[in-house]
Amino acid sequence: MSKCAGCGILLQNDDALKEGYTKNLDNKFCERCFRIKNYNEYQIVDKTNDDFTNVFKEIEKSRNLVLLLVDILDLDSIKDLELTNDVVLVITKSDVWPTGISDKNILNIKTKLNVVDKIVISSLKNYNLDELLSKIKKHQKSKNVYVVGFTNAGKSTMINKFLKNYSEKDDNLTVSAMPSTTLDMLKIPIDNDLTIIDTPGLIEEGSIYNIASSEMLKKIIPASRINPKIYQVKVWQSIVVSDIFRIDAADNNLLFVMSNALTYDRFYKKTDRLENLNKITLNVKENSDIVITGLGFIKVKKAEVIDIYIDKRISVYTRKSLI
Repeated sequence: MSKCAGCGILLQNDDALKEGYTKNLDNKFCERCFRIKNYNEYQIVDKTNDDFTNVFKEIEKSRNLVLLLVDILDLDSIKDLELTNDVVLVITKSDVWPTGISDKNILNIKTKLNVVDKIVISSLKNYNLDELLSKIKKHQKSKNVYVVGFTNAGKSTMINKFLKNYSEKDDNLTVSAMPSTTLDMLKIPIDNDLTIIDTPGLIEEGSIYNIASSEMLKKIIPASRINPKIYQVKVWQSIVVSDIFRIDAADNNLLFVMSNALTYDRFYKKTDRLENLNKITLNVKENSDIVITGLGFIKVKKAEVIDIYIDKRISVYTRKSLI
């Protein structure tokens, strides 16, 4: 029995309600991938990282090289990831990062993984893909190289670009911003010496992606280079961002590094907007970032106690500023 060329799941024509269903087993894609590709219709698949335990056991057992893809707006997602394989750390989507931020600054990321090389890429702009291929050839243990990453890290987009640039095949993986697009491991031969093995996207706990609708995802995922929003706050004020969260501050400079599609409502005194959401009080140090997982971050210039109102399922934390 063959696998879906889009998500890697075994094709079956017995049960339309189960993963991998297709009316005809000669089809390349399951019904779910077909509808994502042609109609942008996403069918929810209830997955957790526990479902992929065996996948990562197989990766570690192989000892093969791993490409670990990380969304440039979600650099902290890998801090607790455990893998014993050699890793090439691939920071994706440099095309959306604000102008003036160097690759060197972005690559200064701390991890306990065995990182043998690092690189910043943009699959959309073909930036550094030739260099990435060279790094793969340098470090690979065998022809098989695994691609690992969290939801929306850009795994399928990168692999599709590799197929276009370096392979004679005309296959394409299913690309979607929704969680759990890739459902099983899928081998993609690039040339005689390299086979990329795509793996299911890891699900980051506390990410807004886990609760966002397809319409919300269109707003929160940057479609172009981010133009940060700057607010100078002198007295207690509230800023509401696309009714996703509210931030209250008294005396600060706030730099929002998030999708340009988001809207900002500024109130020159505290408002009761989003008062029903979970309140998080942060004792923020100077030159820190407030990170909203999956959405982006707010650079805070001065030390201050700041309140955030947001859905309790979304993780919010602080770190030393990246910029």
